[in-house]
Amino acid sequence: GTQVYQGHWKQWYQRRVRDTQLTGVLEGFLASADKRGVVVDGVTGKLMYGLGTKMKKQDNMGQILDLILEKKVTSDTQLTAALEFVKANPVNPDQSRLEEACGVGVVITAEQIKTAVAAKVEANLAQIKTQRYRYNTGPMMGQIKKDLKWADGSLIKTEIDSTIAGILGARTEADNKPIEKVKQKQPKQKPDEKKTATTVAEDEPQEISFAGFHKVGENYTTEGYVITPHTMRLLKEHLERTNGTVMTRFPPEPNGILHIGHAKAININFGFAKAFGGKCYLRYDDTNPEKEEEKFFTSILEMVRWLGYEPFKITHSSDRFQELFDFAVQMIKSGHAYVCHQTADELKGFDVKPSPWRDRPIEESLSLFDDMKHGKIDEGAATLRMKCVLEEGKVDPVAYRIKFVAHHRTGNDWCIYPTYDYTHCICDSLEDISHSLCTKEFQTRRSSYYWLCNILEIYCPVQWEYGRLNIGYNIMSKRKIAKLIAEGLVADYDDPRLFTLTALRRRGFPPQAINTFVKKCGLTGAQTQLDPGMLEACVRDELNVTAERVMAVLDPLEVEVVGSEEALPCTVTVPNIPGQDEGPTHSVSLNKSFFIDNSDFRESADKDYRRLALNQTVGLKHVGLVATVTDVERNSAGTVTKVKVKLTKLAAGNKPKAFIQWVCDGVTAEVRDYSRLFFHKCPEDPEQVPGGFLSDVNPDSLKVYDALVEARLAGSTVYTSYQFERIGFYTVDQDTTGSRLVFNNTVSLREDSGKK
Repeated sequence: GTQVYQGHWKQWYQRRVRDTQLTGVLEGFLASADKRGVVVDGVTGKLMYGLGTKMKKQDNMGQILDLILEKKVTSDTQLTAALEFVKANPVNPDQSRLEEACGVGVVITAEQIKTAVAAKVEANLAQIKTQRYRYNTGPMMGQIKKDLKWADGSLIKTEIDSTIAGILGARTEADNKPIEKVKQKQPKQKPDEKKTATTVAEDEPQEISFAGFHKVGENYTTEGYVITPHTMRLLKEHLERTNGTVMTRFPPEPNGILHIGHAKAININFGFAKAFGGKCYLRYDDTNPEKEEEKFFTSILEMVRWLGYEPFKITHSSDRFQELFDFAVQMIKSGHAYVCHQTADELKGFDVKPSPWRDRPIEESLSLFDDMKHGKIDEGAATLRMKCVLEEGKVDPVAYRIKFVAHHRTGNDWCIYPTYDYTHCICDSLEDISHSLCTKEFQTRRSSYYWLCNILEIYCPVQWEYGRLNIGYNIMSKRKIAKLIAEGLVADYDDPRLFTLTALRRRGFPPQAINTFVKKCGLTGAQTQLDPGMLEACVRDELNVTAERVMAVLDPLEVEVVGSEEALPCTVTVPNIPGQDEGPTHSVSLNKSFFIDNSDFRESADKDYRRLALNQTVGLKHVGLVATVTDVERNSAGTVTKVKVKLTKLAAGNKPKAFIQWVCDGVTAEVRDYSRLFFHKCPEDPEQVPGGFLSDVNPDSLKVYDALVEARLAGSTVYTSYQFERIGFYTVDQDTTGSRLVFNNTVSLREDSGKK
């Protein structure tokens, strides 16, 4: 039949639609209307377009379309209510309840609208007369819509405008003038004004934004979530068990050290639970007995707590080995899994030949799986495979493999071990996880996640993916870090040049700074390769308000005072942290022999050099004295070994170009300075580094100094951070002993022009 369009809806529809899938849906709507002889006017067309764009799942779309074509749903408000009802009742929605939910048959008369508007106008009459046509009618309209849910919004708006115009009369010239906005000037921060603890806290994001996630128990509202006849019952039981509590988990493999990317995962999983009053498990995914060691279990928990989080419970995938086995037997019995004899090499890649054993009899697979469990089949001679296809095209992923290796926790009880693809979704279900948060590479496993939970008829959580966090000029792979260690290029997993969490702690990165960095990165789906400078900036901001200031010289040069206007020795009191007037202080003393850094002395000063030279004075920090060279001593090679100076009090007429740090009666310390471990931002990229990442290692990434520091630092505890004035932030290393201080360079200071 001939389709009739009114209100130019056909042209509007053709202009708006660019999505081919949506186009197909709308064409289907039009065909249904044409078949029934329904005239698609502007209102009907708009509602049909709204249905097609707002309803992603098409299972119950026909019920709402029928209401539109039968003119029972005639407004956006009714359409929204219908969509919400079907969303909350995705399995066979009751037709009568659907119609009741979206106001079918409810008639709001013009008189009802007029009465409601008159009451609201009367209640706000004083404001209306004062503000006249500048009065905001939006809240009033919202209140009336709340009272008359199914009223036509345009009719309410027309009645409000008409009533107000009747009271105020015609618009005046003043009514039509735009309102002048007064801009408030913000005080500019001075270039040299340093951030305080308060300003840093104001600049930091307090929490990661978790907008867009489903509510607990409303898993079915998530795009891509699969609904079965059992879904709503299982969700109801899940809600009863959890009392509607957000449940997340952080599931690391205990076969390596956590790195900066894991810090993001920790903050997201624990942070999401914290933000919504929920609980987060620490679950060790210990299904690979060959690589698991006690030190990794211990280190993982230690790092979670170091970042400020405490697990709701600590669990292990191995806790569920018997349940996982029983589910595997159930899966074989239902025809969803089979024992296969293709080798590991034959299963590699995506172009894998179909298994000739895929359709073997169920009883045969059950018998062989039992033989696998009891060690009757050689390692590598059989696997249990699931009959499903991953998004990436991988066919029939492995659920179980044979490994004649004792397990860290279960000993020799098992010789078959479940894979991650099989294990994690079942453990998520058994732990009632509401939001299964994982990195983007697991997106290709989402369909198998849902498939496995659904064929086992167990509660199915929702898997959400976020972008992985990577830092440039470094590597995160446990295998590749192990190669660096084996080649002697780094000392261990906690070498401060790495971006493992133990390495960052050793280097002196505060956990608060790492958390702040992760929050600033936010929760996105994009893979991020960030410059380490972004993390270092967060560290610098944190230490700037927490690290005590001390004086140190990395390359000591002796200075002898041959004359002084100030009686020596002299002692002054210095705040531990500048700007904290009420904070703790310490004393520094100067006598006739002290040390400066070799880099702060030259025999001749050019126009750009500001520190001590034969022809240039320099100020000594804190004591208000200016040094002038009178003589130098040299060794047999002609190198200056001692500088002799005269000290004068700082005054208006002798102000030096710069002030330098110094150490008097200090203690020796080993100071380790670090630079980037790799030359290229992406050392694993074969285009940037064709020789492989080992060829890109910077041989000068570590420099060691025999330094002098203030004597009061003797006895400093490991991980205590200081700012070495004019040099950078440094942290006490774990190699420190009672007789030897060792410091790691944490981060440099911001560029200081006065250091030239």
